[in-house]
Amino acid sequence: MNAKLRDMNSPVTSAGVRLDAYTTLRLGGPATRVIIATTEDDLVSAVAKCDAAGERVLLLGGGSNLVISDAGFDGTVVRIATDGERVEPLDADRVSVEVAAGEDWDSFVARSIDAGLSGLESLSGIPGLVGATPIQNVGAYGWEVGEFLRWVRIYDRKSGEVTTLDVDELGLAYRTSRFKGTDDAVVLSVCFALYADGEGQPVRYAELARTLDVSPGERVPAAKVRGAVLWLRRGKGMVLDTQDKDTWSTGSFFTNPIIAEADLPGVLARIADVVGEDVVVPRFPAASGVKLPAAWLIERAGFGKGHVGPGGRVALSSKHTLALTNRGEASTDDLLALAREVRDGVAERFGVTLHPEPLLIGCSL
Repeated sequence: MNAKLRDMNSPVTSAGVRLDAYTTLRLGGPATRVIIATTEDDLVSAVAKCDAAGERVLLLGGGSNLVISDAGFDGTVVRIATDGERVEPLDADRVSVEVAAGEDWDSFVARSIDAGLSGLESLSGIPGLVGATPIQNVGAYGWEVGEFLRWVRIYDRKSGEVTTLDVDELGLAYRTSRFKGTDDAVVLSVCFALYADGEGQPVRYAELARTLDVSPGERVPAAKVRGAVLWLRRGKGMVLDTQDKDTWSTGSFFTNPIIAEADLPGVLARIADVVGEDVVVPRFPAASGVKLPAAWLIERAGFGKGHVGPGGRVALSSKHTLALTNRGEASTDDLLALAREVRDGVAERFGVTLHPEPLLIGCSL
């Protein structure tokens, strides 16, 4: 792992570039211009100059969590391409790892495990950049990135200053943070506290425990956990593969709905009316209620794997009903039509409203 954060080249600017080349959905119209910022100074400078000129700015990372309209973006897209890491001792058991926002997330996770560090192994295979992980409070297989965050360095677009926010200042919750849905800050680097023993964190997710042939709560080497997670994700089309159109998606399009405790009996009764009283509805505790699996609801609302949307150009993944996929010649409007069909179908049958996980740019449900 690198000893310090490093700089590369000057920013590259292009005009009239289609944004479908920068998103995992392979959808999105043109931008007025695209600036590729490879250093922190260039990133801050590009955003500051646009703000001073009153230009609209879209910050673009790995493009794995964006749905961009067919009309594109009338403004400047700043693509974050910074890189570098800094590793320092933290305490007897852990090290502190600061990572540039433009680093590829899964490559960073792999390097940390190869270096004998653990903590992030259950978050393997997630597409996107490091800088996006605190914005979404990315999570998978029972763990969230917020459990390993120390702090985040940001450029505050309102004050024009670079500042550091501790983890308790980030407003982290299920798949969200104080940053999500706002343009107030640019993430510059993220600092994690990782364990130095190479032993994976306790396995929390039943499916992962079965794959590893262990009981929930047991610990196994981080590298073994990573291998199992990648195997599971590939089986669901959740590891990017240019040849597999099931991965031409934003990953999970809908978040798992959280039902308030007071509303749960009514929701469960409505579900029972549809699927039968003998069916056990999977549910999990959440900070503000009970979490229901969106994929389970989608399937029982009549939308199976491979369900085809408008003109056959979009479909639910043949591997996982939470992924809405571009089958090769789709438009963003096609994708949104399928999303509305699924959302409205679940609401009509069960009275539960699903909400999109990706950011919608220039479009809405």
